[in-house]
Amino acid sequence: MRQHGLVITIGQLARYAGVSTKTIRVYHDKGLLPEPDRDSSGYRRYTAQDAIDLIKIRTLAGAGVPLARIRELRAASDEDFQEAIHQVDAGLTARIQELRETQKRLRRLAAGRLQMLLPEVNSHLDRLPALGFSPRWVALETDLWILVFATHPDTALELFRDQTEALDDPTLRQMYLDYDEAHDLDPYDPRIDDLARRIVQASRERYGSNDLPGQDTDSEIPALIQGAVTASSPAWQRLDALIRERLLR
Repeated sequence: MRQHGLVITIGQLARYAGVSTKTIRVYHDKGLLPEPDRDSSGYRRYTAQDAIDLIKIRTLAGAGVPLARIRELRAASDEDFQEAIHQVDAGLTARIQELRETQKRLRRLAAGRLQMLLPEVNSHLDRLPALGFSPRWVALETDLWILVFATHPDTALELFRDQTEALDDPTLRQMYLDYDEAHDLDPYDPRIDDLARRIVQASRERYGSNDLPGQDTDSEIPALIQGAVTASSPAWQRLDALIRERLLR
């Protein structure tokens, strides 16, 4: 039998528990909170115990416990209830840790994308403008190195150092600069064909095969990266196609 004494309306109960009256009605429908009798005026009247029960339900629901599970726990023994609470608490602890790590990454991103990369990568990116590379190229490289280090941490540093060594060679550096400048050329400009020839020749001389570094993998990431590079320029798209075609000869 329900205990009477101090009684409150559904609106008061909702304010005390921090939920809406609609939520209380949902809990009634789901069998989580018994629906009280109505008084002579036709209003539901709730007790202090209803408020306590509702706060427990709200707390469990706020922790992510499904309503069906809450209904089961309402009928569980004290021992089973406490064990379930411990499990929910452990899950929340793990989730909080995940959120904290996500928050750290978000703050690093807000502070500047370069903080997501190794110091030597940052130094490399910082020197590109002085070497003659466009802001577009620097932004592109920044995004690509973030992607490479995130998806291929075991080989990213080797690939990065291979590129920095290439930039130390005046001939190879000029090819990179020409690649940058080719962005705005007509796809069938003769300079595109000449650049493709030079890149293929330099690749064979540098690596001794028809494979570019980072391509000997089953991962889809290299193709994704190349697609990102060429997406903004029809000239780059044709240049990439020519390079691949000639490397297969």
